[in-house]
Amino acid sequence: MKKRVGILTSGGDCPGLNATIRGAAKALYQRFGNDVEIIGIANGYAGLIAGEWRVMEPHEFSGILTVGGTILGTKRTPFKMMKVVEEDKVDKVAAMKKTYKDARLDCLLCLGGNGTHKTANLLSEEGLNIIGLPKTIDNDIYGTDVTFGFHTAVDIATEVIDRIHTTASSHRRCMVIELMGNKAGWLTLYSGIAGGADIILIPELPYNIENVCAAIQKRSEQGKTFSILAVAEGVYDVTEAGMKKKERAARRAERGEVTATNRIAHQIEQMTGFETRVCVPGHMQRGGSPSAYDRVLATEFGTHAAKLVEADHYGVAVAMKNNIVTENPLKDIAGKTKLVPETCDMLTVARRMGVSLG
Repeated sequence: MKKRVGILTSGGDCPGLNATIRGAAKALYQRFGNDVEIIGIANGYAGLIAGEWRVMEPHEFSGILTVGGTILGTKRTPFKMMKVVEEDKVDKVAAMKKTYKDARLDCLLCLGGNGTHKTANLLSEEGLNIIGLPKTIDNDIYGTDVTFGFHTAVDIATEVIDRIHTTASSHRRCMVIELMGNKAGWLTLYSGIAGGADIILIPELPYNIENVCAAIQKRSEQGKTFSILAVAEGVYDVTEAGMKKKERAARRAERGEVTATNRIAHQIEQMTGFETRVCVPGHMQRGGSPSAYDRVLATEFGTHAAKLVEADHYGVAVAMKNNIVTENPLKDIAGKTKLVPETCDMLTVARRMGVSLG
């Protein structure tokens, strides 16, 4: 009887999804030959709930190594809603288990971020054979040193900062670059250092706007005619640090603040008099072809998942630890977020370079 391996991609897209799918598929065909069938689940867990699956052909996994996005499609299906029966009266967990059974799956590979891994663990606890693969440009999945998609996003964000340097210098402006990262600041920290940002603000370190403006003023006194700020979208100031999420949102709404970066830019202009602009590269950070590093990493992760399938080793998530590809029990990593710690080497590097962290 053929081994039937399901694959889905869930959550936000990122470079390297197709490379991982390809790595897993090619390794499975290499290990099992004609004794394996790969079942593609459309649009993540939404497709698993709706029963949207099909048997894929080997040729579908060729020519996708360099392609961004995902050939399977993806969708956000919040974990907090997985056990909630909504107006459509669908029991999502029961529906996913039914699709797994109807597709006659022996196991399911779930490519995604934190939310994806929480649902993967839920399905594992429900008795399904699950393997998680860590995808996110935020690099915030617990238990792995790196996630595929992160390095490509760093490359893109760094190029944005590089390009902003020339216009900032030409117009003698402060430029506030809003980078992705709602909870974790890895992307902003790494690209900020790589792009030579003068100020780096991340969610893990609540900023003081007085310190930010003082750093800009100091550069001006040294003859520097511009300043570059790399700012994670999820940053908040020292006052907001003591507030709950809803309180912060209410405070910002009351002040008419659309984003933290717009507030920061406005405050800089008010407090220093320097002309300030905001740049938001947005979803460009998640799009396009994966970097060489991410192609290699994705292939390593995908082929390791195939090895786990061959060994019937489930209930785990693939990980990179100290440059070795391994795996973690899903129950140990699901629901945990890897934030930038105060002892992070990159924070030390930034401080040594004289970069202000707010």
